[in-house]
Amino acid sequence: MARTNLFTLALLAALISLNACNGKSSKEEPRQEKIDTKKTSVFIEAESNHDAQGAIEATSQNNSKFIHLKEAGWIALDANIAQAGRYKIEIRTAKASDEEPIIWIEDYYDNKDDRTYNISGNIKIAAKQDSLVTVNRVGAPMNKGLHKIKLHTNNALKVDWVKFTMVKKYRETPRKMVQNTNGDEWSVVWADEFEGSKIDTTKWTFDEGNWGWGNYEPQYYTNHREKNARIEDGNLIIEAHKNDMGQEWTSARLTTREKVSFQYGKIEFRAKVPAHRGNWAAGWTLGDDYIDELSWPYCGEIDILESVGYEMDNETGDGIAHASAHSGAYYFKLGNQPTATTPVENMNNKYHTYAVEWTPEYIKAFVDGNHYFTYDDNTTELSWPFDKPHNIILNLAMGGGWGGAQGIDETVTSQKMIIDYVRVYERK
Repeated sequence: MARTNLFTLALLAALISLNACNGKSSKEEPRQEKIDTKKTSVFIEAESNHDAQGAIEATSQNNSKFIHLKEAGWIALDANIAQAGRYKIEIRTAKASDEEPIIWIEDYYDNKDDRTYNISGNIKIAAKQDSLVTVNRVGAPMNKGLHKIKLHTNNALKVDWVKFTMVKKYRETPRKMVQNTNGDEWSVVWADEFEGSKIDTTKWTFDEGNWGWGNYEPQYYTNHREKNARIEDGNLIIEAHKNDMGQEWTSARLTTREKVSFQYGKIEFRAKVPAHRGNWAAGWTLGDDYIDELSWPYCGEIDILESVGYEMDNETGDGIAHASAHSGAYYFKLGNQPTATTPVENMNNKYHTYAVEWTPEYIKAFVDGNHYFTYDDNTTELSWPFDKPHNIILNLAMGGGWGGAQGIDETVTSQKMIIDYVRVYERK
């Protein structure tokens, strides 16, 4: 009997220890996933190009064959991507004149909407003339299948090869919550109050990379790096740093993608956003249908809050909150993006609550309970991609097409976005 009790106690202790370890691991950094790069990498010799703009010729250097673009132009290449995910782009190249060329990769140049998808951002080649260098950008989203790409340059350039290597597999979000919108009271169904010591990785995924994020943004979003994202005094801190990790800027972008997504209800967060020219703070949703840039805006996007530093008074913190909805029928290229703004006092030193109420009939945006934006065109599939789940995103960008429209304040070395909580409600 004593031996049986001892055995039982030992077994219980082992189970308790195992459960404790399992519980602890959910808040720790996830292990780096293993990717078979032999199956997912795509290597393209530049001489395989099938079209070009500008004067080109084939040359040889160090037993390698090059395509020599003698002037501004592009070469077209085909990339057959075996698996959807996020990719590292590498380009082996050399500048071919005294000028420093800027190069970039365009994806889906044959797209039906006549859009320009820059999936590398603009890369400056600053090496000595004819010196071979390999430049790279990390995190570019690419779907499975054939990608018609162009390598662009604004000056003479030699190109040896382009390589795409998967760094993260695409994964569908396993948990999809549909919120009830009928009832008298709002009730919380999901939340993160940021009360722990670590960012809860059962709720949040880190987006990583410096591919420009579709907006020519210079920052590198880091993965589980406390300098850029951490829990502090019951808040989530997202902090951007200048000249960090060999990058122009670093920052963080957290999303519920791969964890949980939401359809309808009220999505709300309480935050302080930074002042100073050059930052671009946002809390928003993106449709789960997003896989790569060809998915947007058809997947849908709801901007709960966007704030740019150049619209804010650095002394008072008075700024402007932006809310908008993006769809295949309404977005910036068509010049008809539905959006609204409202002035907000002391955005950077005082907490304000930003929210959207999302139903099958409309989307309404609020600041501190004050309604200032409504979108309600649910007449077609193109105008209403909001009958499907979306994930929540929190990020602090630097520069880019909008945040950097007036440049980045050169005296600023860091910027901080502080989030008190994120909550999702349904009606009861």
